[in-house]
Amino acid sequence: MQSGRLMFRRHGTYRRQDGSVVPRFRCRGCRRTFSRQSFAFSYYLKRPELSEPIAKGLVAGSAHRQIARSVGCHHSTVTHRAQRLGRHALLLQHLALRNLTLREAVVVDDFDTFAGSQYFPCTLPTATGADSWFVYGTAFARERRRGHLSPVQRHRRARLERTFGRPERGSVERAFRSLIARLPAGAQARIRLVADDDPAIRRAAAAFPSVSLSAFANPTRGPKGSPRTPEARARDAALFPNDQLHRFLRHSEAAHRRETIAFGRSYNGLVERLALFTVWRNLVQARSERRPRDGTTAMRIGLTDSPWSWRNVLAERLFISRVRPPTEIIEVYRRTLLTPHLRTERRHALKHAD
Repeated sequence: MQSGRLMFRRHGTYRRQDGSVVPRFRCRGCRRTFSRQSFAFSYYLKRPELSEPIAKGLVAGSAHRQIARSVGCHHSTVTHRAQRLGRHALLLQHLALRNLTLREAVVVDDFDTFAGSQYFPCTLPTATGADSWFVYGTAFARERRRGHLSPVQRHRRARLERTFGRPERGSVERAFRSLIARLPAGAQARIRLVADDDPAIRRAAAAFPSVSLSAFANPTRGPKGSPRTPEARARDAALFPNDQLHRFLRHSEAAHRRETIAFGRSYNGLVERLALFTVWRNLVQARSERRPRDGTTAMRIGLTDSPWSWRNVLAERLFISRVRPPTEIIEVYRRTLLTPHLRTERRHALKHAD
């Protein structure tokens, strides 16, 4: 309000194709007109009713063409809507953590996956609450293909690296530092991290004086079916929240399975889909499907008092200029996270809308 008056006034209405009437307004400052629809998630969508079924299909692991056949639209519609849902989820997750105070230990670990083929691996580090199982954040880092390679595979890797460049050294450590820096802790709070004995995590945690790290080395395990050692039991119990999340991801998303032909197409798409899965896991899905009355992980940390529906998640359009996320989120939001083998990847650079 300014001088006791609203900064806008009514400016007529318009009728949508579904018969609903939407009020319009005029800004007293810039004199531009807008409608109530300008602040809805369905802004500028021809078929807004598809957002919820597409979101459900994405978190269930369906491919874009499968979802398109189910809801009755073109597969490009699903692709574009998935990008909008991912951008919305990135901002919603950041907005949810803005006023939180961390009151539990956080389990961090990397999550390896691929974009396009196994020659373009990447890792998506995750941070999960040790008690609540709430997903506090994710990050991204490009990696180099490793493991046992045949001479032909080594030759092809070298050729691709000459063409598209080799991943920067220390990218995984920088991703963990970014993940730790975005944890919702107060200025004087001490963050307790639990992780395996990964050198990248150790170096990233050492960069923060307020972080204490409990590292559990991955013990040597016997043949499949053999009893676990006490060291293996301690490690599995400490890292269970993150291991469970990763199993859930590989079960629900075909692109993340160990042996698959359904690789994600781009780095931006992988991060966007993980962001949507994170919001669904935190706010919509029950913490335990066997005990749904226990509520969601967001209820465990006091973020919400009841489970959300997709209508709640998509109730309001979020603006990047108002949420003001960190650079790492802006890079994915604008889709400027370059995928080496994609030359025509679509960017998100609108002139009159976020």
